[in-house]
Amino acid sequence: MYHCAVRLILASASPRRSELLRAAGFDFQVVPADVDERPLPGESPDTYVRRVALDKALAVAACLPDAVVLAADTCVVVDDAILGKPADEADAASMLAMLSGRPHDVLTGVAVIGPAGTRVESADSRVVFAPLSAGEIAWYVASGEPSDKAGAYAIQGLASRFVERVEGSYSNVVGLPVALVYRLLREQGFLGRAAD
Repeated sequence: MYHCAVRLILASASPRRSELLRAAGFDFQVVPADVDERPLPGESPDTYVRRVALDKALAVAACLPDAVVLAADTCVVVDDAILGKPADEADAASMLAMLSGRPHDVLTGVAVIGPAGTRVESADSRVVFAPLSAGEIAWYVASGEPSDKAGAYAIQGLASRFVERVEGSYSNVVGLPVALVYRLLREQGFLGRAAD
């Protein structure tokens, strides 16, 4: 077992991030951060995800100064457009039509605040979707799965049938680039625990 004198806090309500962090052998508490996640005018996707991740981490660290705080933000990028969570079913269908039959990028900004200071980095993965028919898009939207997902899909769920290949970190596409997170936490002296 590894031990750490400080607590690890995940500043995210995402169950997928919790699952990934737990599967990687970390003990942590969840303290969701409530920040404005709208992109700023002219903001690049990489700057956007890093900024929002840092905003989340800062919001939680202000209340828990003795903890190591981890935050992340993920977006899907196609044609230089940032695709966040869809506003409604029509928005989800529009996003999926944009992704159909072509590659897109998934970026996740990761911020860690702890005794060793503040670090903010990002990971980028490329995902290639198969061509989607109008019927497939309608079926997937009706499943409800796209509703709270960046880019309107969950690679680990029903949408896995649409994904032809992934270049880069798979866990990044789910919402947390685990190897990057581990490196940043290790720099804070937080090694987590051995897997049960």
